[in-house]
Amino acid sequence: MDYPQTLKYLYDRLPMYSRIGAAAYRKDLVNTIRLCEFIGNPQNKFKSVHVAGTNGKGSTSHMLASIFQAAGYKTGLYTSPHLKDFRERIRVNGEMIQKDFVTRFIERIQPLSEEIDPSFFEVTVAMAFEYFVELQVDIAIVEVGLGGRLDSTNVITPELSVITNIGYDHMNMLGDTLALIAAEKGGIIKEGIPVVIGEHHPQTYPVFEQLAQERSAQLSYADQKRFVAEWKFERHALVAEVTTPPLNDKDYYELDLPGIYQAKNLLTVLEAVHLLAAKGWKLENHHLHQALKQVRKLTGLHGRWETIHEHPTIVLDVAHNEDGIRQLVRQIELTDHEELRIVFGMVKDKETDKVVALLPRQAVYYFTRAQIPRAMPEEQLAELAKANGLTGQHYPTVMDALKAAKAHAHARDLVIVCGSVFVVGEVE
Repeated sequence: MDYPQTLKYLYDRLPMYSRIGAAAYRKDLVNTIRLCEFIGNPQNKFKSVHVAGTNGKGSTSHMLASIFQAAGYKTGLYTSPHLKDFRERIRVNGEMIQKDFVTRFIERIQPLSEEIDPSFFEVTVAMAFEYFVELQVDIAIVEVGLGGRLDSTNVITPELSVITNIGYDHMNMLGDTLALIAAEKGGIIKEGIPVVIGEHHPQTYPVFEQLAQERSAQLSYADQKRFVAEWKFERHALVAEVTTPPLNDKDYYELDLPGIYQAKNLLTVLEAVHLLAAKGWKLENHHLHQALKQVRKLTGLHGRWETIHEHPTIVLDVAHNEDGIRQLVRQIELTDHEELRIVFGMVKDKETDKVVALLPRQAVYYFTRAQIPRAMPEEQLAELAKANGLTGQHYPTVMDALKAAKAHAHARDLVIVCGSVFVVGEVE
């Protein structure tokens, strides 16, 4: 197979969550273990940091990868889903996986694949681990795909586990309470391996405490170690003043990820770095300052309050669940603009009613859909929104909707594209 044929095999032959939803989710690690055994168990041949959470795990993973790169470590990064190019999922020092490796890997595992029928995600996890071994990374930052306990990435034994936060998402698979969701995500906590929890919450605290005690894992809550005393926006950057008790030492960090929600992720990253440094990783403060100013450049992160046009301002943000939309609405309130225009689409297996109920009423909407089977039809979304007091038209493609929004917008208007990773990914 050549590379286009390989991609076609990956997308068409293998069950893919973004295409068919929950039917592609395998509730065990059997196939992942079989694949890894077939290729020599690469998951045991590199050091890693494992990152789970409802929101912020992508940003946190990219920030950690940037810091390791700035410190001179050869750094692997596995994230999902991708926005435009499959190879975004697997990077080493910010460079996407080589096309010829993708082809070679699929050809190699195809006989086993035909036998065990793995999912798209199971195959890409094994591919990432093999690539990290072939390129001899010093460490890899591995983002959980969905949940944690039964996620395909959960065959690694990391240097550190990180759980950014717990919110309501994927409830049809992870459970309908924060405690149940926390138990699934807490499944990445390993025997004797320290774990950072980004946010302390009364409903999830007992779950994490019990899991950590059972597995003799040191537990740290990032938001109880430090706090963001002040923050401000400067030239599409977020500048945060972080205070560390008990001496109330202060430091200032500039992030090229300007979303205010990144302040929470910053605290999680700082505690993760603190624990990793205690384990012997040479991560100095100047590495953090250098790395956080250029996360996008170093690791290729996109779609997090990302400004792609000015006059009018057009922003892309992958917010797609209740907590994410709440943070997005707060960001909008802090942004100077005249009229607000929102290009919005969702997938139909999300808590659509609850998300739509959080959206600003004082906005003009352009409802649309990504070109995947899971997408909610734009007409249906528009009707649901209308019942919640939102006004707007619907459009068959993301670019049709964005072109309409841009055509109607004045120079000081704010146009936001949000609601789904897949909607953001279709912006050209």
